[in-house]
Order: sequence, then structure tokens, then C-alpha cells
Amino acid sequence: MLGPVILAASRSDRMRRLITAAPVTKQVVDRFIAGETVDDIVPVVEDLTGKGLQLTMDVVGEDITTPEQATAARDAYLTLIDRLKDLNLGERVEMSVKLSMFGQALPGGHELALANVRPVVEAAAGIGTTVTLDAEDHTTLDSMFAVHEELRKDFPQTGCVIQAYLFRTEADARRLAASGSRVRLVKGAYKEPAEVAHQNKHEIDKAYVRILRTLMEGDGYPMVASHDPRLISIAQEMARTAGRKLDEYEFQMLYGIRTEEQLRLAAEGHRMRVYTAYGTDWYGYFMRRLAEKPANLRFFLRSMVTKD
Repeated sequence: MLGPVILAASRSDRMRRLITAAPVTKQVVDRFIAGETVDDIVPVVEDLTGKGLQLTMDVVGEDITTPEQATAARDAYLTLIDRLKDLNLGERVEMSVKLSMFGQALPGGHELALANVRPVVEAAAGIGTTVTLDAEDHTTLDSMFAVHEELRKDFPQTGCVIQAYLFRTEADARRLAASGSRVRLVKGAYKEPAEVAHQNKHEIDKAYVRILRTLMEGDGYPMVASHDPRLISIAQEMARTAGRKLDEYEFQMLYGIRTEEQLRLAAEGHRMRVYTAYGTDWYGYFMRRLAEKPANLRFFLRSMVTKD
């Protein structure tokens, strides 16, 4: 029941001011946010890849209100890619982008977002890696899928995200699995109405399994984004049944969550990619992490209570 309350708080300017000003917040945010600048993040990238993990990098920030901010978001990714070039990591480090950061919600936003994200995809391809388009609330998805389809004409490795809790996703998964694209399956972290999304955790889990089976049996490259041990085991069994090799799918988890499990899967030969967010505008991302799992909220509240 707390999830919707936290998601509502993520859109509150008053709550943003209160939480970002709290002295304890930074130590908790550091669990989920790997740094604020490119200089901060490079040592993290080197450390994690040195342990056999792969990464997808997210420059946080979604509250874009001007074209200039959208351009700045584009440039932040280009700066990141330029720094990664010297590390020669190729596809071991990819990018994740939210089209809202590239101006999707502004007037003419679809065309603006496509124009801003294309140079990022081109630059990523130039260093041997790719980009995945994150899914946001359901009103943005038709635009996101259209941008994805357009980018794949020149960059077929461009990935996208689908959300198990949405009713539409089973049909989206069938279409994408047939097209051979890279697809990350998540449960979903936005507050959605009952008209478009499952509201019950058990129903979401069942939908996740159905959609995962479609992806594993299809022609694409499934990216299994979950921290749930049961779903990870199901994914492994589905991959074996579908005859997939270990390099024909991957697991993804968030930076700072189930770190030992990430290392265990990598040690077993699985592709284990860590969703690694960084930047100064971390509030919305942080609040969604709290809303997704009660343990994350307990961790935050316990830190607030015990901090001197």
C-alpha cells in the first residue's frame, strides 16, 4: 500500500525539498546512485567490470521542461560515452536512456526526443556498444516504441524495455520477440491505473513469467531484470528448455541491490548486467527504488532513525 504513496511523493516539490535536505539522505542515496559526475563513475565502471559484471549506465534526471535541458541531457550521455571510449569495454557497458530526458513531453516532443537520442545511439555504436530505451508511464510507450523502431533501422542492436504489469505488454512482447530485438523485461515502477495495469503483485508475477516465456522462445535477446530468486530460477530453466546458451540472454539488477547474487551469477558464466545510475538529479529515481520494495524503504527509515 505504501508504493503509491511514495510514487506520489516523488512528484511533490515539497517532499523533494524535505528529503534532499535531510542530512541522512546522502548516505542512503549512495546505496543506489553510483556517483554524481563522470569522474565519479569511471572508477565504479572499472571496479565492476573487473569483477566480471557488465553495466548499463543511466544519467538520472527526468523533469525536462525546456529544449535546452533536453540538449544538455544528450550532451551528458555523449560526455559519458567519450570517457568510456578510452576504457575499451565495448558492449560490456551500454547506456540506458529515458526519452523524457530528451524532450519527449515537450511540444513536438516525439521528433525532438528522436533527434536528441540518435547522436547518443550513433556515439555508442562508435565505441562498440549500444543503447536501451527505458519504459516510462503508459502514455509515453507508443512514442518510445516508434523511436525504437526508427533507430533499429540503422542500429538494430538498440534495445527497449517492457513492463510486465501493463496489460498491453504480452502483445508487445510477441511483436518484439519476433523482430529479434534486445528486450529488457521489468515488473514496472510507475503508478498506473487499474484500466491499464495489474494492481496485484501475484498477478504481476504471473504476467512476468508468461511474458518471459514469450521472449525466451522468440528470436530476440531477453534481458531478465529481476532481483527475485524465484524468477531468476524460472528464467534459467526457461533458457535451458529453449536451448539458449549463456550468451543468448542476460540478467540485470540494480546497482547496490543483491550484490553477492550478481557476483554469483557472473561467476557461473551468466551475463550479469548492473543498472548503474549516476548524476545530481537523483530524486525521482531514488523514490521509485523505495516504492518498488518495502525493504528499501525500511533501509531508508532505519538509517534516518539511527543516524546521530
